[in-house]
Amino acid sequence: MPRIAITLPDGSQQPVEAGSRPIDIAKAISPRLADQALVAKVNGELYDLTRPIETDATLQILTNHDPQALEVYRHSAAHLLAAAVLELFPETKLGIGPPIENGFYYDFDRPTAFTPEDLEQIEQKMREIRDRDLPYERVVTSKEEGLRKYADAWMKCELIDERAGDTFTEYTLGPHFIDFCRGPHVPSTSKIKAFKLLSIAGAYWKGDERNKQLQRIYGTAFFTQKELDQYLQKLEEAKKRDHRKLGKELDLFSIQDLAGPGLIFFHPKGGTVRRQIEDWMRDQYVRRGYSLVYTPHVARADLWKTSGHYNFYGENMFKRMELDDAEYQLKPKNCPFHILIYRDRQRSYRDLPVRLGELGTVYRYERSGVMHGLLRVRGFTQDDAHIFCAPEQIEDEIVSCLEFAVDTLHTFGFEDYEAELSTWDNGASGKYDGAPEQWKLAEDALAKATSRLNLKVKVMPDEAAFYGPKIDVKLVDAIGRLWQLSTVQFDFTLPRRFGLEYIAEDGKAHQPLMVHRALYGSVERFFGILLEHYAGVFPVWLAPVQAIVLPITDRQLDYARQVRDRLDAAGVRVAVDDRSEKVNLKIREAQLQKIPYMLVVGDREAQSGAVAVRNRKHGDQGARPVDDFLADIRRLIDSKAPSE
Repeated sequence: MPRIAITLPDGSQQPVEAGSRPIDIAKAISPRLADQALVAKVNGELYDLTRPIETDATLQILTNHDPQALEVYRHSAAHLLAAAVLELFPETKLGIGPPIENGFYYDFDRPTAFTPEDLEQIEQKMREIRDRDLPYERVVTSKEEGLRKYADAWMKCELIDERAGDTFTEYTLGPHFIDFCRGPHVPSTSKIKAFKLLSIAGAYWKGDERNKQLQRIYGTAFFTQKELDQYLQKLEEAKKRDHRKLGKELDLFSIQDLAGPGLIFFHPKGGTVRRQIEDWMRDQYVRRGYSLVYTPHVARADLWKTSGHYNFYGENMFKRMELDDAEYQLKPKNCPFHILIYRDRQRSYRDLPVRLGELGTVYRYERSGVMHGLLRVRGFTQDDAHIFCAPEQIEDEIVSCLEFAVDTLHTFGFEDYEAELSTWDNGASGKYDGAPEQWKLAEDALAKATSRLNLKVKVMPDEAAFYGPKIDVKLVDAIGRLWQLSTVQFDFTLPRRFGLEYIAEDGKAHQPLMVHRALYGSVERFFGILLEHYAGVFPVWLAPVQAIVLPITDRQLDYARQVRDRLDAAGVRVAVDDRSEKVNLKIREAQLQKIPYMLVVGDREAQSGAVAVRNRKHGDQGARPVDDFLADIRRLIDSKAPSE
């Protein structure tokens, strides 16, 4: 047999016979490594441990310490799920079953709907199959044979017809299960130690609403039971914090069927919280040198043709309206409107930078299946700003944007965050707009700005927007979830499309640099994130009702209203519970409404000009003069403290 050279991660080379398998090479290196091995990486490509290596190659054996191994592990769990479903419900047709973030799913075509009881049965069957220690075996099949083999499996035939070359790969799992799949997989079912089926949902074939609706089973898998238990505990905590549940319980917002999905109605309490969020941002705009603008919700289609959205973003836009003078379009973005304001008069280098900010409502078409409470909607308000500046100003502007982003996070109680710098591919693909010198200027400015702020940033090659590089800031919430929030993006395209200019010191017209910048992303989504982060227990400065006065009997009603009026005059959001109910019931209901302070007043408090203070978190704090309590709550409000 001819010999080939295998280069290991440490740079050493090992001669082996051509056709050697990664698992055999792992055994030769270390029996322990072979026992822990899950998948191999050969010349950068993931391989089954039993797939022969025919030529000189680099080899890395992946174990449960490697993220890519976890992805393969979860893909194998998806096949285990499909095998269990077929054993229990052999009439089922298989769709696809990929790994996803935090788990996997598999799509099934079955005339009868799966039930929660079915999930329990399927999960038990998965354990039985796992314990049989069945190998995942790779089989190479001709396209012609595959189409014949899967003749009664319409989804598989469609996939083979679309994706397969002359040959394709399948994977078997025992004598009865075989599936069209690129792989790779872990060696056998016994490697899958900890998994859990989570839910059933509807899903259109290939995500297209025009196609047949399938049943999708979601699950998750981890290398150890401890990791799985921790994840399931996190899911339970997330359910308690679900902003849709809290929004209803706290009477903050609703989505009305009569009006349509993805359109948010903020109720009085939710409107109060939203006003604090928006007012803070508008105040910061003014303090940081932005000019506040207001723009229409609709414009002629010609504007969107000039900007490029009409053709390149059309599927995300609402249908156009034919009016008497032209075709009109609801705006999906604010940037063309800000550009028109900039372009409305001639600009000099002395005018720059021009910073235009707006909390502008935009409308984007989202499919009904992807909308999710406040987090994915069809109408939302962006804290949108666009900066037009000269090249020599750009680095300072980026620094200011990033400082603004970090200040926003800290103000709303987020201390942990991550940043990503998305760059282009140096023009290799031709999919990016702008000249190389523009990209270099922009990427250098972003990198220098993060360096000046000592901001740790992960570089994401070939992840830029087509019109320029960007920095994304992602916050980490109270239970460790990552949320995309602030973004700072360069744009080389729109200034050119709209012919933007400024007159420089040399007396000639130059094209300004343009930066898109959003910090909340959208007010609705940010509201939802805040609601889940705080589990509905907003800090005092954001709480819709900051204090409630609870008279013990009707005799104290007049005094309770006097206390309310004093607090109200000082800018505290306060209410009186004047119902003829026992005070303990009033306290319990105020606690459920997550009101920061309950002020109990009886005869003694009325006579002494005091209130008995109860904090929602710390309980009874004793009787205090009204002025003392007022001074303390004003301090909390003014400082925007994250907790009482």
